[in-house]
Amino acid sequence: MTLTERLTHYEKLMRLDKPIGILLLLWPTLWAQWLASHGQPDWLILWIFTIGVVVMRSAGCVINDYADRDFDAHVERTRERPLAAGKVSPKEALLLAGGLALLAFLLVLPLGKLVIGLSFVALFLAASYPFTKRFFAIPQAYLGIAFGFGIPMSYAALWGEVPLEAWLLLMANVVWAIAYDTEYAMVDRADDLKIGIKTSAITFGRFDRAAIGVCYAATLALLAWVGWQRQMDVVYYAGLGVAAAIAVYHLVLIRHRDPRQCFRAFLHNTWFGAAVFGGIALNYLLRSL
Repeated sequence: MTLTERLTHYEKLMRLDKPIGILLLLWPTLWAQWLASHGQPDWLILWIFTIGVVVMRSAGCVINDYADRDFDAHVERTRERPLAAGKVSPKEALLLAGGLALLAFLLVLPLGKLVIGLSFVALFLAASYPFTKRFFAIPQAYLGIAFGFGIPMSYAALWGEVPLEAWLLLMANVVWAIAYDTEYAMVDRADDLKIGIKTSAITFGRFDRAAIGVCYAATLALLAWVGWQRQMDVVYYAGLGVAAAIAVYHLVLIRHRDPRQCFRAFLHNTWFGAAVFGGIALNYLLRSL
């Protein structure tokens, strides 16, 4: 195997060819960065967190594929992943994950003791999430904590503490993650039932679409509560309104539970996150004029 071929397999193992995961981590981090800085982000901290999102998502994907390497070979959508297909060895995967985790740790060193301490929690969450699918009925909730941990870390970096607002935002991200990752899990439900993996799509059963709708509503309600506490302007709520319309569109897409449409709805969630961020950023931009 040539070096170029090996690097290509590493790229696929880290999912750098599929940026949706990066975006789903990045949007809640940006929500927190703009809210915690009152619309005036510290650009160095922002860049550290943005790079950190890419690095930690890559590490999480490697760990996920290492944990699921025996399962992935039996799922049509994942059987060609580098580890499942034998193109990358388990040892290589562990070394790659370790290198990425070390890089992420080096990134947060300038941000203070609290952020460094929280980074260990973030690493634990990323490393342990894949194993929750063995025993936890709704592992997507755990995923939401892992994907949203940039929120309390952002407040810690900018405020030196983690206020209640940060935990409300994290809670919003958890229920959003349950919504979008249930759409994702609906794609593989038949295969997951065969191999014994637990997912929210299986747990919710015939109530899956209703549960997704409730989770979107809870996400928007929590974000509205944060906005009310912050005395945000109408443009913030307009962003939430756009996000609500996008959520309704997703419910239309998944109404027949067609796997292709469910996957399409999952991918489209980046626009939900973008709409929320747009409302936050525009709110502070208009206030500064």
